[in-house]
Amino acid sequence: MPETIADRADFSDLRYAQVWEDADVLAEALAVRPGDRVLSIASAGDNALALLAEGGADGPREVVAVDLSPAQLHALALRVAAFRTLEHAEILELVGSRPSARRADLYARLRPALDADARRFWDARDVSAGVGHTGRFERYFARFRQIVLPLTQTRGRVATLLAGGGTPEGRRAWYDAHWANRRWRALFRVAAGRAALGAARDPRFFDHVGADVPVADRIAARVREAVTATDPADNPYLHWILTGHHGAALPRYLRPESFETIRDRLDRLTPHLGALEHLDGAPFDAFNLSDVFEYLAPPDADALFATVASLAASGARVAWWDLLAERRPPPAVPLAEDAALGARLHAADRAPFYRAFHVAVRT
Repeated sequence: MPETIADRADFSDLRYAQVWEDADVLAEALAVRPGDRVLSIASAGDNALALLAEGGADGPREVVAVDLSPAQLHALALRVAAFRTLEHAEILELVGSRPSARRADLYARLRPALDADARRFWDARDVSAGVGHTGRFERYFARFRQIVLPLTQTRGRVATLLAGGGTPEGRRAWYDAHWANRRWRALFRVAAGRAALGAARDPRFFDHVGADVPVADRIAARVREAVTATDPADNPYLHWILTGHHGAALPRYLRPESFETIRDRLDRLTPHLGALEHLDGAPFDAFNLSDVFEYLAPPDADALFATVASLAASGARVAWWDLLAERRPPPAVPLAEDAALGARLHAADRAPFYRAFHVAVRT
């Protein structure tokens, strides 16, 4: 039987309090149509909710948010309860996108809308700094912001980077001349190295990344590209990493134009605890698969691609990211990759981590 990451990694903790994958490129890749059945890796729930707002006036028939981690589904449940109970500006406060001194009160208001398990989970956590700060990965970014950033950049330099503007060429020239100083390069190599990232996520996520892969160097190159090819002023992921809040750059699911649509369609969202292999029902028309394949040995990743194809309707679109290890469908699996679309969307991807973005169509 193929191995899954659940056989090796610990999924009891909240690893991600936010989704660190760009929902704008995902939405374009999947092109959700009215009546589509959509599968999304749940993670913290951001992109599953964003996909609810797709598909025009009618929207998708269902979005199934699947995860191996109960903690991640509790993060999704909290967002669902917030959308049911709070107003848009209050959700921004709760997440941490905006300043607030009343997050405990906001949580108390949405708490009755949680099921018993999610209520116990969130009752045991401090949300005073914002729900978006409560995951392991977000605590890693907080340490980066508190330790690495002050030792390598001035506040003025951070403000200049986030202000954006100009051309990609001009931003690259500024980045190389002012941001990528010797101290930044040295400390980033430690902060983005295999050991530090393994502690922030799970060391076993690197089991199938070759020992010779220069993890920090690859991520450094991707950071440079992501924060210069696209305008940093519009990059919610960069704003959070460097400041601890989103400012004016909101992720797709938190934008005001999405609020009422998501709220109206919450009953079309189905959480699912378990592996993709255990899903059933009608075929899916669109798949957001995050970066699940690279945590598997190549033969097991091939088996998972075959499972995805078996769950897909003809013409279904499938999207996934590579962080460090490349994973592609094997020739025998009827998933035809649209390399040009994937490359174009990767160039527009504002999440400063992933080495590639892939889109395939079920033939």
